[in-house]
Amino acid sequence: MPRIITVGAAQLGPIARDEGRPAVVARLTRLLEQAAGHGCDLVVFPELALTTFFPRWYMAEQAEVDRFFEREMPGPETRPLFEAARRLGVGFYLGYAELAEEDGRTRRFNTSILVDKQGAIAGKYRKIHLPGHDEHEPWRRFQHLEKRYFETGNLGFPVFRAFGGHIGMAICNDRRWPETYRVMGLQDVEMVLIGYNTPVHNPPAPEHDDLSHFHNQLVMQSGAYQNGTWVVGVAKAGLEEGVEQIGNSIIVAPSGEIVGRCTTLGDELAIARCDLDLGLSYKRSVFNFARHREPDAYRLIVERKGAIPPS
Repeated sequence: MPRIITVGAAQLGPIARDEGRPAVVARLTRLLEQAAGHGCDLVVFPELALTTFFPRWYMAEQAEVDRFFEREMPGPETRPLFEAARRLGVGFYLGYAELAEEDGRTRRFNTSILVDKQGAIAGKYRKIHLPGHDEHEPWRRFQHLEKRYFETGNLGFPVFRAFGGHIGMAICNDRRWPETYRVMGLQDVEMVLIGYNTPVHNPPAPEHDDLSHFHNQLVMQSGAYQNGTWVVGVAKAGLEEGVEQIGNSIIVAPSGEIVGRCTTLGDELAIARCDLDLGLSYKRSVFNFARHREPDAYRLIVERKGAIPPS
């Protein structure tokens, strides 16, 4: 018997630097309501979905940076979204900047949460593969200071039992690294939820700009196929504070095929009925890890420090 999750990829258009949380939460709630009308079980919002993508600016004062962070979740301004989830019976993935008090100090993470149909937090992930740089680089048209404003995530890549399956999370640059999918694949992940904010222009390597959409799809399609899992990648899109973002939100089946996509650069909902059992044929055949994967061989290569004879 198939295990169906109807998923909504809830892409967002630009969020202005001065756009307040209540206005953004109202946009998210409208998308959640649209999704409920289409029978969705789960809605996926982008990375840093509550604010503009603030790492594009250098800010010397920590107080200025911290106004983009959430000190609790839900908080007074985000609680209406959780209440809507409970009222509508629709869960969601949400990316945001998290300010936490841990180990006797203030810590800052690029975070996502998984919220169930009752409006309760079912899982949390903190971004591991932080891109960009940590010092002001005036030569850039815009900055990418994630390494300055966030710590590396400290929760690993957990997989959560939710929505009748095994659900994992990642954020933006995580999607480009095969380890992201494989660590979750080894935990029998069945659906990976990914929010991102990706500019079309890559200042250190502008020769990649024309391939930004291709690379975005490539990494999520390969991650899905090689691990027999659904992948839902959702963007913040459009011209945000002078920076063009790629959009290209997609829903990828375990076959690697794209079965749903957004076609605009604004607030938009793409929907797919996802059978979690569709990944079983891949996990039992081509990507049967227990039968075909050779971790001991990989370990030997690492122990030799990559001393591979020249071809």
